[in-house]
Amino acid sequence: MLKVAWSESYAHPLPEGHRFPMEKYSLLPEQLLYEGTLSPSNFFSPELINEKWMLNTHTCGYFARLSALQLSRAEVRAIGFPLSKGLVEREKSIMSGSVQAAVHALSHGIGMNIAGGTHHAFSDRGEGFCLLNDLAITANYLLENQLAKRVLIVDLDVHQGNGTAEIFRNRRDVFTLSIHGEKNYPYRKEKSHLDIGVPDGTVDLEYLMILRQSLPMVVDAFEPDFMIYQSGVDVLASDKLGRLSLSQSGLKERDKTVLALAKNNGIPVMCCMGGGYSRQIRDIVEGHAQVFRLAQELYF
Repeated sequence: MLKVAWSESYAHPLPEGHRFPMEKYSLLPEQLLYEGTLSPSNFFSPELINEKWMLNTHTCGYFARLSALQLSRAEVRAIGFPLSKGLVEREKSIMSGSVQAAVHALSHGIGMNIAGGTHHAFSDRGEGFCLLNDLAITANYLLENQLAKRVLIVDLDVHQGNGTAEIFRNRRDVFTLSIHGEKNYPYRKEKSHLDIGVPDGTVDLEYLMILRQSLPMVVDAFEPDFMIYQSGVDVLASDKLGRLSLSQSGLKERDKTVLALAKNNGIPVMCCMGGGYSRQIRDIVEGHAQVFRLAQELYF
């Protein structure tokens, strides 16, 4: 059975007019239940993991100041969210959800988180709507507990996974692949193990060709025994921040390419959602929903 992490805290309210669409975290599970893709039994509410697993990724000083709501104004401004206890607890819940979804994937092939993909969080700071990095925390958890030996992080959000790249800069047991808008945020890129920047306006055919050439080569060379997939939908043409031109059908083919490759190679995969900023919330929800449909179709 597909297990999906979700908590009511994921839809933590923000001040009116804030541009980050928190409502997608409640609308997405509602849509998946309504259409019958998931049932209530598919969902689990993550239990908070021990903070030592977060400290395996983030510095003690940053984590302590974040938990105590003692970040500087500049640090809060870089994150982009007004800092609050509820927001920090939300982030910790998301970290736990990704870790527990990954553990489920070890025995069922795939596990998913309704949220996550917080790839702009560095070891010592947050950035770009990301306080902590669930991709990195999950990878480190698997490696430290000897549940995996080589973890591949496939980041297909339109923005480079700069925080993840910094955290694993000198690691050989984690491979970071980021396919992103070459001229989009962050304007100062970090160095992933493989970065592929694509130009503004890239359409389905061009994007899928790049993915289908690069991902199998990485898998063959690195031979991962676990994959973490950041499946942001801000690559859509409708996205107001993305600047690429993928259609919903192109997005589905992107996700199918990744999940089918993982399944065909026997690589367990944890899938988290990443960004999405289309003007119409229905475009965001539909973009995210189809990866859950694919998971059911391919794995169960």
